[in-house]
Amino acid sequence: MAGRWRDNLARWGAQEWTMTAIAFVVVCAVVLTAGRGLAFGPDGEVMRLRFGGDAQRTRIVVDLGRSTRGQVIEDGSSGRVIVALSGVQPGRGLDGSGAGLVRGYEVSASGSSSRVRLDLARGAEIERRFLLPPGDGVDHYRYVIDLKATGAAAAPAAAPRREQVRTEKPLIVIDAGHGGRDPGAQGQQVQEKVITLAAARDLKAALERTGRYRVRLTRDGDVYVAHGRRVQMARDADADLFISLHADAGSDPALRGASVYTLSEQGAGRAVREFTKGEDWQRDLRLPGRDPSVDRILLDMTQRATQNRSAQFARVLLTHIEGDNHPLLRRSHRDAGLAVLLAPDVPAVLLEMGFITNPEDERVLSDERARRRLMRSVAEGIDRYFREPAAPVMVAGEIAGG
Repeated sequence: MAGRWRDNLARWGAQEWTMTAIAFVVVCAVVLTAGRGLAFGPDGEVMRLRFGGDAQRTRIVVDLGRSTRGQVIEDGSSGRVIVALSGVQPGRGLDGSGAGLVRGYEVSASGSSSRVRLDLARGAEIERRFLLPPGDGVDHYRYVIDLKATGAAAAPAAAPRREQVRTEKPLIVIDAGHGGRDPGAQGQQVQEKVITLAAARDLKAALERTGRYRVRLTRDGDVYVAHGRRVQMARDADADLFISLHADAGSDPALRGASVYTLSEQGAGRAVREFTKGEDWQRDLRLPGRDPSVDRILLDMTQRATQNRSAQFARVLLTHIEGDNHPLLRRSHRDAGLAVLLAPDVPAVLLEMGFITNPEDERVLSDERARRRLMRSVAEGIDRYFREPAAPVMVAGEIAGG
């Protein structure tokens, strides 16, 4: 009996040692794999670079295994662009020929960061850069660098329709927010849909008095118009500018002031995805239609140019509203993925004229004379935008750039 007990104890001891050893090996393997993944593996690396565009504007997409912060080391004035990406290591074989404005590229390690070096084919500068998180079918981060040529160059063979030369008077489409079964926000005395329609008519009259514009309303009565239909009306008319008028609302009745929304980066991505669902989107934008990937890049560049023009108009508009002593929110230029801002080829803003939930703002927006004065300021902003489309205007509360 004692002998069998000792034999069993020995077997149990051997089994326990074996299981402990296996567990130790497994734990070591997991720790080693995790450590490699965090420091050097695909989850923490620059995966690849992709290029799109042409010799006027080129987009570089850096695919990443994790989030990062970018810092510009060289901005293009020396014939190259260098951007440091913190917290990621370079993968293998990340060098070669570029495209468009980039002659060649190399990604190298720099401490705990990667340095992306872009050797330029001609004079260029960074126009915009931003980080896109995973989402919408993409399982990794993307750091985007947009380059713009400096100096004169030949025009591209095929330009998106918004870049074509216009000989007619600019067409402004004014959208009176809400309407019909959608009353919008409720003030003490009036509904938002009533205020927006009155303001739209005032702005239309102010613009038509100048004789410099063609003007259309998305609604000229108390009717409901779907958001997508409002945007499509502007696109079908080949509008040069789309402005949607609204009155804000808040839980704090002391909150007041105007603000302007332009399309966010996430909204821009949504707009491109929605637009390319159609079968004839290339023809709609007058793109070549021979290579879907090239057309997608051109669409993306059209969207980017539209966003830039929208932001420029927002800055000019806020300056004129503020100049008329109309109060502005502290952060008066905001961005969002609002449905009425999604046209990829029509510059668009949404103007919150004030807070209908604030007694003083409601009084101003309900008063015919005060409201017309505000709309004259908006018309003057539109005038300046078309007269000086590249004027570098800054206002208090400016939205942070990418």
